[in-house]
Order: sequence, then C-alpha cells, then structure tokens
Amino acid sequence: MSGDIVLNAALRSNLLSLQNTQRGIDTTQLRLATGLKVNSALDGPQAFFTAQSLNNRANDFSRLLDGISQSIRTIEAANTGTEALSTLINQAESIALEAQTELRSGQGFTRVRGNEDVAQLGTNLRDGTIISATANSFDITYAEADGSTGTATITVAANETIDSVVASINNSAALNGTTSGEGISARVTAGGQLEIQANGENTSIRIEASAANGLSLAGFQRLGLGTVVGAEGATIGGTSVAGDTLSSRAYLSAPTGANGKFEASETLANAGYIPAGASTLDVTIDGTTTSLGSFASTSSVQDVIDAFNNSGIDVEASFNEDTGQIDLDFGGDVGQVAFAFGGTVAFGFGNSTQADGAALTEQFTFDGVTVNVDQLEDDYNNVREQINQLVEDAGYRGVNLLNGDDLTTFFNEDRTNTLRTDGVDFTALGLGLEEGDFTNLSNIRDSINQAKSALEDVRRFGSSIANDLAIVQVRQQFTEQTINTLKSGADDLTVADQNEEGANLLSLQTRQQLGVTSLSLAAQSQQSILRLF
Repeated sequence: MSGDIVLNAALRSNLLSLQNTQRGIDTTQLRLATGLKVNSALDGPQAFFTAQSLNNRANDFSRLLDGISQSIRTIEAANTGTEALSTLINQAESIALEAQTELRSGQGFTRVRGNEDVAQLGTNLRDGTIISATANSFDITYAEADGSTGTATITVAANETIDSVVASINNSAALNGTTSGEGISARVTAGGQLEIQANGENTSIRIEASAANGLSLAGFQRLGLGTVVGAEGATIGGTSVAGDTLSSRAYLSAPTGANGKFEASETLANAGYIPAGASTLDVTIDGTTTSLGSFASTSSVQDVIDAFNNSGIDVEASFNEDTGQIDLDFGGDVGQVAFAFGGTVAFGFGNSTQADGAALTEQFTFDGVTVNVDQLEDDYNNVREQINQLVEDAGYRGVNLLNGDDLTTFFNEDRTNTLRTDGVDFTALGLGLEEGDFTNLSNIRDSINQAKSALEDVRRFGSSIANDLAIVQVRQQFTEQTINTLKSGADDLTVADQNEEGANLLSLQTRQQLGVTSLSLAAQSQQSILRLF
C-alpha cells in the first residue's frame, strides 16, 4: 500500500536490537532503583517464593525475640528480688540470734538480789532487832544444769557485819569448790542490797532456813533475801531458777516400764510423791492462785500432769521417761511461781523437799523473764512484713515469679520449643517464716531455724533462675543470629548487586548509542540507492 514505510532487513535488525537494549536498560534501572534483582514472581518465581518464605520465618523469629527479651527482664526482676530477700532474711536471722543471746544471758546467770539496804544495818547483825541470837544461820543451795547440787550453811556470828556474811559466802568451799562449777558469789551492790549470784550458766539458787537455829521470818526480811514464804516448822527464803522450767525430783523406785523406762501411769505412792493419804496442790503464778485439786496416793503421775495441762494456766507439764521427772515448762511471761501443798507431800520441785506431814509452800522466781526482748520481736516481725511487701513488688509486666506465677518462654514459630520457669511463693508464710514470738528460747530457736531454711530456699531458687536466665540469653543470641541468616539467605536470592547492575547499565547505554549510529548508517545507505534512480 502506498504510504506504508518499507524497511529493509538492516533497518529492521537495528530497530529490534535497539528495542532489546531499551528493555535491558529499563530492567537494570528498576533493579538499581529498588535494590532487588527479583521484584516479583515474574522476575524469578523460584527465587521470589523461596526468599518470601525465608523472610516470613525471619519475621516470626523477630516477634519471638520480643517475647524472649521480656522473659529476660522478668527473670532479672525475680533475681533482683531474691538478692533483696536474702538480705532481709539475714537481717531477720540476726535479730532472732540477738534475741536468743539476750534471753540466754538473762536465763543463764541466776541471781537473788535483796530489796533492803543492808549496808545501813550497823556493825552487829545479831543485836536482837536484826537477827535474833537463836536464829543465826541460813542455807544456800545450788543446782547445776547437770543435776549436781550442794548446800552451804552460812552462820551469822556475834558482832558480824554484812561484809562478813558476804565473805562467808565467797569463801565457802561447798559453794565455790570444784563441785560447784563456776561457784556462787555474793556482794553488796552500790544501792546497798545483798546480792547472791551463780557465776555459771543454768544454775539455780535457793536460800532457806537451816534445819536448826535458822533465820526467822524477820531475819530474812531484814536481809532482804527475796520474798519469804512460810511453812510448818520452816521458813524459806527466795529462790531464783535459771530458765523457765522446773523439774520434780526423780522416782524413788526403779523404772517399771519396758526397756528401763519410767511410766507416767505409776501411782503417786509407788513414785514416792505421796507416801500415804491425800494432798492438795495449789499453784500461784505472779500472784494469781489456781487450785489443781486433791490427789490420793493411788492417783497416777499422769493425773498430776493432766491437772497442770487442763488448768488453763501458762504451764506445760510433761513426763520424762528417762529420768522419771515431771517437767513444768512455764511461759516466757511468767515471773514467779509458788506451789502450796497440803497434806503429806514430797513432789520436790526445786532443790528441797519438805518432810512428810507438813504443809509447804515453795516459791520460785524465773530470772530470765526479766529480759526485755519485745523490741527485738517487733523488729523481727517488721522485717517479716517487709518480706511480704518486697515479694509483692518483684513482678514485671504482671508476672511475679516470687509470688507463685510461672513464666513460659517460646523459642520457635510453632511454639513447640519452650522453657518453663516455675514461680515460687516467697511470702513470709510461703518461706515458712511464722510470726515471731520471742517469749521463750524454744520459739526463738524456731525463728532462727525458719530463717536459715528460708535463706536456703531463696538461694536455691536464685541458682535455678540464674540457670534459666543463662539459657534464655543463649536462645536470644541464637534467635538473633538465625534471623540474620534467614534474611541473608533471602537477600542472596533477591538483592541486586549495585556495582554489577551499574556496569550493566553503562554497557547497555553504550550499546544503545552504537545501535542508534548503526540505524542511522543503514538509513543513509538506503537513501543513497534511491538517488540512483
């Protein structure tokens, strides 16, 4: 048709070459613009979908990495809490140990201090108004923790001063010999009171009238030797007991039970406590008297124990099968105890036994209960409360490993690989730290043991979460490296080499220029042929 452009083979070849070159330039420019050599599935289906899969997995791991990081912070918060807990528990244990030391010091060393100014009595105690001529002596009896006892009779001679009495006590071989441990010492205090003290621990002192020519009630009162209580045929002075436990004398008969054990079912007559008849027993604690009733010789030792335990008073009675003794453990708040026996008795609490047929009152002062550990008890319980508050504050983003919450850390996109960190209850009750009651050594020892056990639990848990923390940190590093590996693999398949693509573009542009020149020459050649006609 006229009007159509007719191209010869050379022109057509040059035009096709220029078209291919332009397409190459467009592709290279796109790669340089996007940085990718595979921008869609059309550019390379296999590489595109493989890279997409790798990137998807890397994104999944990236989301897991956030959770792993938060798990690390949660464990670190718990670890910080355990370190603080260890400090508080150590503090609580120190307070309990201090209370134990104070209570032991009060209970261990016994003293009887008079309440009269004996320094003003004059140079002659036996002047008829202070100590009568017919009542001029008193006994000091000691009882050591191992059960050994001893008695010394202190005689007040004519023209004797209070200093002479002190010297007689301090120089007594019976009280200060090898059999009496650390010995008994006496002095006149700065306030003028006569003070008699056991120098060894857990030694009890009893001061009483001697069998013959004993001090009268007035004589005891003038010397100020504690509260004086009377009995038929005897006058008994003050008694100070180390600790807060009294033990009766042992059985008079041999053990009756199996394996050489004493039995609480034995009758009081066979035990030697009530040889015949019946006896009444009243107990006075810090001025309040409670009657335990009447006991016959056929009553059992267990009947007496039950009477104490069912009386409602602050005492716990028990029977020692090895020694055959009745033990009375009084509460830490008890300061003074008196027993009033009516009838024929021989229970023998303390260091003396009254003869059969006589009514007797024995009185004891527990030296240790004067020690004030109330403040230490308050301090201990304050620390205990701080433990609860610290545990409450040890959580992170709603997870508190110290208050019973568990933590699960996921390590793969399927959530099949995990690490479970089990939480614990580290409140005071969870640690076994009961509220402190420092009224006696037994309770204080319980608090000390509880603190030690709690500290072991905290340290053990601290070691456990430290191990979990190390594992999670390793998995965090592993996950980060895996993400880099996956992304690098995807980049290898899709990312263009900028240097290579730049060189390709320059090459294609050069080819394009040459193609345009070639096309121009081909067109000129065709025009030259036409001019021949």
